Amino acid sequence: MRQSRTLRLSLRALATVYLGLLVAVPVTMILVRALAPGLRTWWQWVTTPAAISALNLTLLIIAIVVPLNVVFGVITALALARGRFPGRAVLQTLVDLPFAVSPVVVGVAMIALWGTNGWFGWLPQHGIRVVYALPAMVLATSFVTMPFVVREVEPVLRELGTDQEQAAATLGASRFQVFSRITLPAIRWGLTYGVVLTISRALGEYGAVLLVSSNLPGVSQTLTLLVHGRFVDDHNVYGAYAASTVLMGLALVTLLVTTLLDHWKKQR
Repeated sequence: MRQSRTLRLSLRALATVYLGLLVAVPVTMILVRALAPGLRTWWQWVTTPAAISALNLTLLIIAIVVPLNVVFGVITALALARGRFPGRAVLQTLVDLPFAVSPVVVGVAMIALWGTNGWFGWLPQHGIRVVYALPAMVLATSFVTMPFVVREVEPVLRELGTDQEQAAATLGASRFQVFSRITLPAIRWGLTYGVVLTISRALGEYGAVLLVSSNLPGVSQTLTLLVHGRFVDDHNVYGAYAASTVLMGLALVTLLVTTLLDHWKKQR
């Protein structure tokens, strides 16, 4: 018994040290470096026009991507959980494709598809810009975040079954009434976690967005691109650290919301 307790404590200590070196130490170092020149200097770097524009663009992309992923993610999850159709296995594979493909490859593929020499290269000739503009950034972010809603909602639908939905349909409820009164309340927690994961992933997206955006400060630069630009291109180390703290703050808010939702779910 004593050896078992010692082993458990050793494993916990090892896990704590590993997570500390992997997460806590780097985060702490960013905060220390960002605030090293002083709080006033930090505030100046996070309130520059380029930083504010990057924050607004990042939040705008999230505001567009989340509803898109919710609508199409729920539809896809319903199709996979309820449907029996040819090509269902292929659809399952396509849903997981963003997990297997590098975001850089996604960016290159989008340029090949929407660029001037791509399949839809005629769009820029008619004044419709996709690549190196907001639409491509939204599409790239939507692609890399697409699986989260599907993979959170589909297991809930499988566990729910179809008995309640069939009973409501037998009593004369329309499909919309069945979905809004039975299906949607049952999947709300899975859907919520999918949204939180989508936001977290969208905040940190870099590779695909870098390739399909023009990366112009104050125009088409997200927070992650701003950090890269300040650190690599401008050699502005403290400015990059300051922008990183904004990303960290948004991530912590997302984590706090997830924790509160989990606590609320257990209380109900």
